[in-house]
Amino acid sequence: MSAGQPPRPPAGPHGSPAPEPRGLLPPWPAVLAVVAHPDDESFGLGAIIDKMTSAGAAVHVLCYSRGEASTLNQVGADLIRQRARELRQAGAALGVSTVALLDYPDGCLSAVPGAELAAHAAGLAARYRPGGLLVFDDTGITGHPDHRAATAAAVRTAGSLGLPVLAWALPADVADRLRAETGQPFAGQAPGRLDFAIRVSRTRQRQAALLHASQLSPSSPLWRRLELQGDIEHLRWLVRPAGAARAGWPARSASGPG
Repeated sequence: MSAGQPPRPPAGPHGSPAPEPRGLLPPWPAVLAVVAHPDDESFGLGAIIDKMTSAGAAVHVLCYSRGEASTLNQVGADLIRQRARELRQAGAALGVSTVALLDYPDGCLSAVPGAELAAHAAGLAARYRPGGLLVFDDTGITGHPDHRAATAAAVRTAGSLGLPVLAWALPADVADRLRAETGQPFAGQAPGRLDFAIRVSRTRQRQAALLHASQLSPSSPLWRRLELQGDIEHLRWLVRPAGAARAGWPARSASGPG
C-alpha cells in the first residue's frame, strides 16, 4: 500500500525549506497535539510528531472522537474498538508519550460548546505543561468541521493559558492540486501565511499511517498528498509565542496576518 519514495518538490515560493531556527522546530520539551479523529495524528501531523519525538520532546495526543462515523471501514471492523486500537498503535510508532481518547460523537464536534472542548485540552496542559500546542490549520485542511472545532478548542485553551499554537498547513498550490485531482475540498495557505518549511522524514509517518488499516486503501488521497509534499512540511502560528522574533523563529511576510 506504500506510495513509494516521494519526489522532492520543485523549487518555488515554498519548494525549498526556509532556514529552520537552530535547525529545529520550537524546542518545546513537551507538546500537546489536539486532533479530532484517530488517524489525524498520523495522516496529518505524523511527520511533525516524529520530528519532535526524535528530538526528545514528549508529545501527548488529545483526540476528541473515536471516528465511528467513518464510511471507509476497509476491514469490516467494529470501528469504535478498531480505531481506538489503531490510534494507540500508531501513536507508539510515532513515539507519542500518551494518548487521551474521548467519546464525543464523530462528525458532531462543532455542536459541542467550545468551552467544553477547551476544558479537556486545558486539563491535559495543566498535567503535562507543554511548551505549545500542535494542531491542524484552522482551515481544517479538508474543511472538515470536526478538524476546525478541535483546532478552535486548542486556540481557546492557548489564549487562557498563554501558550503558543503551531498549525500544520498545506501550501495553496498543493491544496489546489489535491482539490482538482480528488474533488475533496482541500484548503491551503499562500506562501506569506506560512511560517515554517521543515524538512522531515516520512518513514515513521508511513508506518503509523499503515496501522490505521480500517481507513486506508491504495487509492487514498493520503498517498498523493505525501507525494506532492515530498520531504517538506509547512506550519504556521495560530497563536504566536511571546518573543518569537527574538528566538529566531521566522517572521511572516508583510502580506500575512500578524
